[in-house]
Amino acid sequence: MADQTAPSMDYAEHERTYAGFINFSKVGTIAVINIMLCLALFAFGGGAGTFFGWVALIATMVAAAIGLFAGEKGWIPSAVVFGITGLLAILTTA
Repeated sequence: MADQTAPSMDYAEHERTYAGFINFSKVGTIAVINIMLCLALFAFGGGAGTFFGWVALIATMVAAAIGLFAGEKGWIPSAVVFGITGLLAILTTA
């Protein structure tokens, strides 16, 4: 039988892929929670809540896109939008 050896693993590529997956998971989780907050604004915020809900929804998509390309600290833009949306939800639904 011929001497068959498995090719060596590309550990640098595996680590890069894993880091990308973790970044996507963080950004995606914060974006989904923010979308749920926008839905609460649509349901309970009245006219102002609907307006701010659309603005926050667009800002969420932009922040998520920026965060996916930002690397390890990519969750920060989505977290900032989440904080602002949370404050808007408190102010418009109260």
